[in-house]
Amino acid sequence: MTTTHQNTDAPLAVRCTDIRIRRGDTVVLDGLDLHVATGTVHALLGRNGAGKSTTFRVLLGLMEADSGQIEVLGGPPPARTRNRDVLNRIGASIDGPAIYGHLSAFDNLVVHARLTGASRPRIEEVLEIVGLAGTGRKRSRHFSMGMKARLALGIAILTEPDLLILDEPQNGLDPQGIVELRQLLRDYAAAGRTVLVSSHQLGEITQLADDISVLADGVCRYRGPLSAFAPEGDLERAFLALTVPGGARRADS
Repeated sequence: MTTTHQNTDAPLAVRCTDIRIRRGDTVVLDGLDLHVATGTVHALLGRNGAGKSTTFRVLLGLMEADSGQIEVLGGPPPARTRNRDVLNRIGASIDGPAIYGHLSAFDNLVVHARLTGASRPRIEEVLEIVGLAGTGRKRSRHFSMGMKARLALGIAILTEPDLLILDEPQNGLDPQGIVELRQLLRDYAAAGRTVLVSSHQLGEITQLADDISVLADGVCRYRGPLSAFAPEGDLERAFLALTVPGGARRADS
């Protein structure tokens, strides 16, 4: 059963209802409900294999659900439409950085700018935002993991999309990079846009997210404000109690 504390009257950037996906004998999503309010940072949490990456693929239209209803920014998942304006309203980084290793950070963004219509000044602005303005002609295959994470984020925000979907964006970032990412995403939501992010770094989520959804066994076990899920600030304890047998005890050990 899902515990929910969300205001159902709030405008939603993402609405999923009763999403079901089965692959052979394996149930991947088993009646998933997911509501993401506009203008928030919403964290999708779950153990490995809980269905987080699958949920992102379904939202982007990269995977078909067997049943259920999906709305993203008031319409169908973006990969199902040929409307470039709709596609440009959604930025994503999932399954690791998708970059061209033989190209520089600037030229990687040029490739995407040609597809989206982003301008050269916007490319230069994004490089500044993600901290890659000084990388010059260095090929991205020689970037550190953190630099690749920054470039993936730059690609995602290139069109200033209304919705960002980010899978583990903190991976590879140093502490300063994590702080900068947190501020960028908080500012993004404060400007009226929406961020949907997955992360295993629960300590960072306590400083980043407004709302959370906790997935376990293909269903959403909790959906609502972070403050209501872990009112004493101990997100790890609350998360383990909900997703791991004996988790509440394990968090005390």
